[in-house]
Amino acid sequence: MGIQETQYDGGAPVRTPAAGSGVVAIGLARSFGTVRAVEAMDFTARPGEVTALIGPNGSGKTTLLLMLASLLAPDTGSIRICGIDPVEDPRGARALLGWMPDTLGVWEELTVHEILAMMGRLYGAPKADASARSQELLELVKLDEFASQPARVLSRGQQQKLSLARALVNDPQVLLLDEPASGLDPGARIELRNLLRELAGRGRTVVVSSHVLAELDEMADRAVFVSAGRTVSEQRVDDAGSTGRRYAIEALDREQLTGALDAAGIEFTLSAGTRQAEAVVHLGSDPEAAALLRQLIVAGVGVVAFGPASGILEESYLRAVNTTQDPPTHPTAAGEPQP
Repeated sequence: MGIQETQYDGGAPVRTPAAGSGVVAIGLARSFGTVRAVEAMDFTARPGEVTALIGPNGSGKTTLLLMLASLLAPDTGSIRICGIDPVEDPRGARALLGWMPDTLGVWEELTVHEILAMMGRLYGAPKADASARSQELLELVKLDEFASQPARVLSRGQQQKLSLARALVNDPQVLLLDEPASGLDPGARIELRNLLRELAGRGRTVVVSSHVLAELDEMADRAVFVSAGRTVSEQRVDDAGSTGRRYAIEALDREQLTGALDAAGIEFTLSAGTRQAEAVVHLGSDPEAAALLRQLIVAGVGVVAFGPASGILEESYLRAVNTTQDPPTHPTAAGEPQP
């Protein structure tokens, strides 16, 4: 992608941090008046990986990112960005950081090119280098045709692309992204995913907060789950399915499907409001799912669809924040009261 390696901070190249530093936050808490936005958070993101920050609205994700970005000081706890304390040395930390907030704030009268060139100058890059970097980034995020347009004419998705480009101006070692896919069309979402994977492959530390969990399945290496201002769990995405997951089974005949599941000793929930019979089961592994599908076919069930009921991270997220219950036994349909 031709991303430059030189960084600037007040005109001086920034030392590339030692490998393995990344982001480490321990025991963070932050209040706004009487509101405890962050109660007790630990967070680690490693170089060479995309780390997903996942939690419901109001869980403290954005407050955590603002603290990591050196824009808020924690009330308690410690943060290290590539070994640098952003509270003690915000200038040093910011030279290594790229920050993309969930809402873009720009100088609306400046052109798209001027905004990125101005950011480069603020990082200490010479004028010619800042201009060249701006053009490079506009091509990277496919905004080069809007280079001479004022920022105010950009659509929501185009603003997101500009915000990402702005976060990359200083070729950061650590990239913090708050809902980066918001407003992007499907093609742009794929491009974003590929870009973040490439940056991680080049040793960058990438942190992504997003509500689109299905995309994070394909993008992230690790996930940190937060709820009510606390870190509740973390895991590698490759390990996320180790505790099993829900599978949805659609069949032509409801009685055939339920009878075969009964015979196999599989507990299930029937989904209401579907045109065909659909049951949701909890299985421990993909081989177990394959074995059940084979049993259903041998039993003569007209199976028309069989697959995961949700993404891997969605399953882990629901377990982590305690919003799911153990799989209920049949024959209660979804939405019907339990006895």
